[in-house]
Amino acid sequence: MLFSSLTRIAALAPSILGCPQHTNNRRSHLVGRQTNPAQSPNANITQNIWAYEASFNWGKLSPDYRLCQTGTQQSPIALSLSNGLSLNHVPSFNYTGKIAGNFFNWGYGPAFTLAHNGDWTSHPSFTYDNETLYLKGWHIHAPADHSVGGDRSKTEMHFVHVDAEGQEGAVLAFRLDPGNFNSIFFEQLPVMIGFDEMQIQESIEIGLALAMDSVLYFNEFFTYQGSLTSPPCSEGIRWFIARQIMFTGVEQMQAILGASTYSARAEQEVWQHRVNE
Repeated sequence: MLFSSLTRIAALAPSILGCPQHTNNRRSHLVGRQTNPAQSPNANITQNIWAYEASFNWGKLSPDYRLCQTGTQQSPIALSLSNGLSLNHVPSFNYTGKIAGNFFNWGYGPAFTLAHNGDWTSHPSFTYDNETLYLKGWHIHAPADHSVGGDRSKTEMHFVHVDAEGQEGAVLAFRLDPGNFNSIFFEQLPVMIGFDEMQIQESIEIGLALAMDSVLYFNEFFTYQGSLTSPPCSEGIRWFIARQIMFTGVEQMQAILGASTYSARAEQEVWQHRVNE
């Protein structure tokens, strides 16, 4: 089967916030991303409006977004096999069993936030360079943020990890493209339909190891020191991008794209990223 049950994923318009903070760890009705403060249930919101289509201008919208313009390790960047793959920062994973959380639309596409009991160290984790980070949630960008050899996949899934205090520290990136067979990982999820539907958040359990299986647990990967891919573009994020593409079925990809809207930041020039170092 394509997905296990039917859930409508909302089409409330994009807001002024960045990538999902994955703070919706308890079941609740979500407010979608807004295109202007007047559409928000809180009309006093004064944050600056930005758009992925105009990411070149983020640094001029607010002093808080200065790094988007001046940062030395901004993400995403173009990758290439001509630069080789990383032999450093090799990750090991603790992803077993099923994990509970909320499946929803973050305003740009499908997302999942893990249930949280106050202890980040109880979450699935991975370790590199003797540092352990804990999964907070995942979300999908369309099209992919990162290109490899000039090719940009249809979408890209980000597994966001934090330290024991909850500070974001690393992202595992899965490039997603349609193939000949359904993805077992995505078969766990409720049906995703277009942005003309009401937004619903559903509490479910999924097996995250199925995603890791699809890219051979990042046995081949690119890595670099980068940033968040939306304002405020904070740096100090270790990126891991799997060489292997995670393939979905054709209908699965159509469902993902139908629940998504454009959310890829323009690729940034390589500067002090220390690619594969």
